[in-house]
Amino acid sequence: MGKGELVCSGLTKIYDNSNGRKALDSIELAVPARGILSLIGMNGAGKTTLVRILATQLAPTSGGATLDGDDVVKDAKRLRKRIAVIPQEARAIPWMTPRQTVLTYLMWRGYTYGESKKRAAEALARVGLEQQSNVMNRRLSGGMKRKVLVATVLAADADVSFLDEPTTGLDPVSRRELWRFLDEIARDHFLILTTHYLEEAEQLANVIGVMDKGKVVGIGTLEQLRGSLKYQYSIRLPVAVQLPQFEGVATPGRDGGVQILTNEGEAYRLSQAFLSAGTKFSVNRVSLDDVFFHFVHAEIGEHGQ
Repeated sequence: MGKGELVCSGLTKIYDNSNGRKALDSIELAVPARGILSLIGMNGAGKTTLVRILATQLAPTSGGATLDGDDVVKDAKRLRKRIAVIPQEARAIPWMTPRQTVLTYLMWRGYTYGESKKRAAEALARVGLEQQSNVMNRRLSGGMKRKVLVATVLAADADVSFLDEPTTGLDPVSRRELWRFLDEIARDHFLILTTHYLEEAEQLANVIGVMDKGKVVGIGTLEQLRGSLKYQYSIRLPVAVQLPQFEGVATPGRDGGVQILTNEGEAYRLSQAFLSAGTKFSVNRVSLDDVFFHFVHAEIGEHGQ
């Protein structure tokens, strides 16, 4: 368990009221503690539980984890000085302003008033809240309140930041602005984020962990995850049609469409056949969506579609 890595060894969590069901089931992983690690999965996959344990907020039932050499249980006090967290359930305090929220948090972490004031102003400007910095949080939109929390954590300049669904509630433009900010921060920090937006993980993550039923069922770069699929091309049909014989796999979706995974030669042949028949379709290299469906055996349209 060396320095510079996030390592989980047999990490297991069983909640008292779960009738023995494992929220985390013997997780084993080792990834570099730099850049962005994105955890994706269906509701109940275990993402938030894993983040809470790694952020020293929750004790595992068995197994363990180290972050940059520090044990998340035995060295929790030392780790807490180096990490910052946005929990999924976090809310901006209604009777404070964004500036007060960030300023208070930074001073609590030990920054001087002058440094806290400077960092708060910079962070709020970076997330687009410069004009709202003195408006009561209760008067802000849901997306703006989320930005206050993001600014609060990122202003701390912590070595490791945990962001549990940080862009929930943001409009598409604000979400992409935040992506750019997170990408900059990750150049010399380690960010661990969970997300329901597969595009977000695809755009941001250096390493992607796919979780299902308390297990990490796939982990690696996007290219590594793509390489785990037998077929590298995806054809999507908006409606079910009679398919010719082909090498690959066809999966029906809840929306009535069909997804075909196949190889390059077959993708070309099928495309020619669909064009000749006037059938609507799209063809692409397999995406993170395809990878996700492969690992969790979900139907098309079930997650983020």
